[in-house]
Amino acid sequence: MSRFKGGCKDSLAGFKVQTAEPTVPYGLLKAARKSGQLNLSGRGLKEVPQNVYRLNIDTPEEAQQNVSFGAADRWWEQTDLTKLLLSSNQITLLSDDISLLPGLTTLDLHDNQLSSLPSALGELQNLQQLRLSHNQLDSLPVEMCTLKNLRSLTLQQNLLENLPEDLGQLANLTELDASSNQLKSLPSSFGCLVSLQKVNLCHNQLSGLPDSLARLTNVKLLDCSDNQLTEIPESLSEMLALEQLYLRHNKLRFLPKLPAPALKELYVGNNQIEQLQTEQLSCLTAISLLELRNNKIKIVPEEITLLSTLTPFSMMTHSSLSLLPNLNVLLLEGNPLRGIRRDILSVDNGIAKFLSIPMPNNYWLLQYIYAKYSNVNVFVTSDKQAGSIPEELFDGAAGQSIATVNFSKNQLTSVPPRLVEFQSSLSEVNLGFNRLISCSPDICKLLQLTHIDLRNNQLSDLPSEMQNLTKLRSIILVYNRFKSFPDVLYETLSLETILLANNQVCEVDPSRLMKLTHLSTLDLANNDLLNIPPELGLCTSLRCLSLEGNPFRTPRAAIVAKGTDALMEYLRSRIPT
Repeated sequence: MSRFKGGCKDSLAGFKVQTAEPTVPYGLLKAARKSGQLNLSGRGLKEVPQNVYRLNIDTPEEAQQNVSFGAADRWWEQTDLTKLLLSSNQITLLSDDISLLPGLTTLDLHDNQLSSLPSALGELQNLQQLRLSHNQLDSLPVEMCTLKNLRSLTLQQNLLENLPEDLGQLANLTELDASSNQLKSLPSSFGCLVSLQKVNLCHNQLSGLPDSLARLTNVKLLDCSDNQLTEIPESLSEMLALEQLYLRHNKLRFLPKLPAPALKELYVGNNQIEQLQTEQLSCLTAISLLELRNNKIKIVPEEITLLSTLTPFSMMTHSSLSLLPNLNVLLLEGNPLRGIRRDILSVDNGIAKFLSIPMPNNYWLLQYIYAKYSNVNVFVTSDKQAGSIPEELFDGAAGQSIATVNFSKNQLTSVPPRLVEFQSSLSEVNLGFNRLISCSPDICKLLQLTHIDLRNNQLSDLPSEMQNLTKLRSIILVYNRFKSFPDVLYETLSLETILLANNQVCEVDPSRLMKLTHLSTLDLANNDLLNIPPELGLCTSLRCLSLEGNPFRTPRAAIVAKGTDALMEYLRSRIPT
């Protein structure tokens, strides 16, 4: 009996040894020899199989068989591998044997578990596209900087604290994405990347930008959002091709002085800008979109009318608007402006009536322009008056990194369950202007969400699981049926903006609201608040608090009309001592 058990144990051990090395179906290898392309994405690989590295040099199995081949199977005419896709596996190590594939022009390793790269990567001198995003890299081999033909380098979602000093040797690089890392500075050679056209450095820890950026005269898009920038060097005005500049979520106190001749779109929302100066405005000679949401601006100078090219503009007072005949988009939320009631800003036709100018039906699109120019996809099925989203649309989007979904202005009665298929990439969802009675907990599985728009529905509550959305920054709930402040919002600590106007909210708990230390904008206008607790004045993170249109008697309307600072000061003065 013991011998039999022992025999089974040995057999099992041999079986494990036999299957330890990952294999690739022979048919894939055979096809790769003909096409020069091999796709092994999403196969659960923990390492790259050896026969993949040796694809160019090993003799095919057909050559060892005594059979004749047709013209299509002539193994001696095989093509060297030029495209190798290994994304969405569990690869922890890339072997030096990668140098056995010198013909590679594309190498895709994104969404793996790589913590380092071999120096042999520098031997792939034909490489044009290298995708390394969503790994665990904390450094890059200096040899990688010798890839003279490299055109596209994607490094987002790693652990990089710096980039190689020799990075400037990549003279043919046209696209660089190093977003969502831990970069604190850029190498001095950065300005040598003179072929760059698109640069994404958002979600890092940059405290400044080098003057050498001025040498990047081919860059059309520069994204430095979500960093620690306090000022922008004037040398950026020498970036003659720059068309889109993203500086959201930094620490800027002034609108940058940027007379860049081609600059059409400037995004500086969620900073600390207090005033707009004529000097800065007059520099924006080609601007067509200026985003200034969630700053500290109280007054806009009349010189705003100098921006004759401005079409969608997101921060303005009505005294100047009539002089801009091309205006068709307004986004005013998050600034302590006076003169336009917040309830007017809640719906498209309200803005049009107030300004007496035509407004397009799709003015919400401005909120998603950022996604359009990022290295992500936008999924828009809006204003179709549909009761459901066709399955074929989801099928068509399968496998893509969808970052923004817009299903607004339909007849949806529930959240489309297949949204969870994009949970690894989806950051913005618009379900406004539908017929939602409840919000499915499934939406709380979208852990990358930063913005959700649920305006103009029939919601009266939110799922408690929403507190799991630790990246959620803004939520729009205007024109619903909330009778109380949603409990889960008190627990969603990442929130910066809550728009809850035009509901039936009857009270708010300031002691719980104070836990939201990032909350800068709170809109409770046109609700049923009978009492405003003085302790609300202790929510010191608030930059914009809107309480107009509620039935409370104190504070008086004259105090509310003075703006957030005066209102908060009054509330604090009423706290019992």
